[in-house]
Amino acid sequence: MRFRTFRLALSSFFLCQCMVSGAQAQVSKDAYPSHAVKIVVPSQPGGGTDIVGRLLAQHLSVDLGQSFFVENKAGAGNMIGINAVAKSSADGYTLLFVPSTLVLNTVLYKNISFDPIKDFSPISVAATVPNILIVNMGVPVASLNDYLNLAKQKNSNLSYGSAGIGTSPHMSMELLKSMANIQIQHIPYKGTSPAVSDLLAGQVSGVFTNALEAMPLIVSGKVRALAVSGQRRIDSLPQVPTVQEAGVANYLSIQWYGLLAPAGTPAPIIDRLHHSVVKGLKSKTIKDKLVSDGAEAVGNTPQEFAQLIKSEMEKWSKVAKAAGIEPE
Repeated sequence: MRFRTFRLALSSFFLCQCMVSGAQAQVSKDAYPSHAVKIVVPSQPGGGTDIVGRLLAQHLSVDLGQSFFVENKAGAGNMIGINAVAKSSADGYTLLFVPSTLVLNTVLYKNISFDPIKDFSPISVAATVPNILIVNMGVPVASLNDYLNLAKQKNSNLSYGSAGIGTSPHMSMELLKSMANIQIQHIPYKGTSPAVSDLLAGQVSGVFTNALEAMPLIVSGKVRALAVSGQRRIDSLPQVPTVQEAGVANYLSIQWYGLLAPAGTPAPIIDRLHHSVVKGLKSKTIKDKLVSDGAEAVGNTPQEFAQLIKSEMEKWSKVAKAAGIEPE
């Protein structure tokens, strides 16, 4: 009898605990956010990450009723800002909006101070932006096939600029070189702007850069667009084929922008943020803005985002090895 009474008491205790935990989760979700939320963008204002991050912050502010503000914390290949969020409190009030550099840094550096998988709770990929291969108008090519054939000629002297070693544009070209079996000299710059400046001046023949930054140059006729690195053509540039369509089968290189929180952030907060992000990305205002800039809204699940990070680490590690990029 005593044993039965003990069992009943124990069952009641665990039932109460579950009810309390559920109630606490609901309270935590409903109460969040109770004050301003900082979104760290680990790069300078004006770039692709900053543009999409601010667009998302505006939506979250309206939808969740508190200020979501962007703080640019640039430096060391995005690592200063990324590391700052990794060490922040897991309370949902410091978030990270980051490009695929989060993954690429693991390829570039031996001793990075954060783990892209263990130190963050993914919320959602907000958008993907393909890189576009653009060339100086003086380069005698009209298509990607022309460019590849020129690269295969002896003494072609072709060179390409990038935003820096290990950046998405750099890795996009290295992937193309590997798959198309060509050699083009790499000239790394400290950012996209100086690389594009030298492209316009004819110092380098081509540059892979994301659509957000390439579109104004293409529309103004300052450069020629040869191919898009994604799976589909860009709606705002329907005449430019994908690299796959141009003849390099299975080629795919996408730059993504995603929202993450420090590891250990309560699931109800992650769920609330995810729901709001997806809601915003489905809105016509945000979708149209992204499309006009050559980007595509995503809004996947935290689980799908986590899997993307893992698969990207594996993919780009192989590309870096083939390109002879040694982690510093």
